[in-house]
Amino acid sequence: MGLLDAILGRSKPVRPDLDQLFAVPSAALTLQAATGFTPTGLGSVCFAGVEGGGFARLQEDVRELLDADTERGGIPVEFSRDPYGYTWLLATHPADDTAGLVNDLHAVNTLLQDGGFGPHLLCSLIGFRDTEGADGAEGRSLALVYLYKRGTFYPFAPLPGGAEKRDNQLELQVRGALGDDLRVEKDLSRWFPVWGAPGL
Repeated sequence: MGLLDAILGRSKPVRPDLDQLFAVPSAALTLQAATGFTPTGLGSVCFAGVEGGGFARLQEDVRELLDADTERGGIPVEFSRDPYGYTWLLATHPADDTAGLVNDLHAVNTLLQDGGFGPHLLCSLIGFRDTEGADGAEGRSLALVYLYKRGTFYPFAPLPGGAEKRDNQLELQVRGALGDDLRVEKDLSRWFPVWGAPGL
């Protein structure tokens, strides 16, 4: 960072550190011990859609890479587009294979980054659920969201019922529990809601 940047208060963007994703399996154990939330085996990557043959070929490369084990019983990846025009890739693994899920999400991010589409990557999400809610109610959902451009994580906990409300208390509890395991985003204004995200 130059002197002029320092004077004007500008800072260089954080270089994405995709290896931060590999901390999730360990963090999942901490999360389960502290809150009772367990992995669902679902994870997704969100990126801004790009038109053109190069991106379409890269999408097919991603599909081929992650669908390589479908003949041995693996579940094919799913692509979808949300109402805002963002593309989501959903990967599914057994609930006890968080490491395999993280490997797939890392591979997708790396392929897109190395293919020149890094600026289009937004986030990755790993889904969790508690076994039962309060008073035997339906279990609650939780996601650990990795912000690609920040290299940080934050918890997202939608309240059950589809009213697009968050369980802020749970999110802060998860932040406290995982502070030693993950690089948690300090700026709460960047804890964006990801309503209806695949894998949540």
